Amino acid sequence: MKVIFTKDVKKQGKKGEIKEVKDGYAQNYLIKNGYAVPVNEKNLNEMKHEKIKAEKEDNKNKADAEVLKQRLENEVLEFKVNASADDRIFGSISSKQIKEALFDKGYNIDKKQIEVINGITSLGYHTVKINLYASIYANVKIHVVK
Repeated sequence: MKVIFTKDVKKQGKKGEIKEVKDGYAQNYLIKNGYAVPVNEKNLNEMKHEKIKAEKEDNKNKADAEVLKQRLENEVLEFKVNASADDRIFGSISSKQIKEALFDKGYNIDKKQIEVINGITSLGYHTVKINLYASIYANVKIHVVK
């Protein structure tokens, strides 16, 4: 029996995939538990509509990420810290602190999206990479002062 997977099933198929499986397995497990639906005209059309809807949403999210990237790259976050005589700061600027500074400026960025490449441990300007979407990154400038 041919089925369309509605959810990922380990070692069987991924969502949206059409596969031939044994009749008993399809009826008694996959279809019964909502992991798949039988292949017919109605279900194929539904799958096509879901795919189109997902693509539209993906394109919208990508466009939103591009706009956010432009806004973020114009920002400069300033941090005042205590520093030694040779301009080394005590500790470092963490992704949590960067997240909080961005939140104060009106951006809702998760700290897991922030990539601090080489820890910020000195005064001056630094660049931090923020993952906004699949392959869209924003470079935000950080200015560390005494």
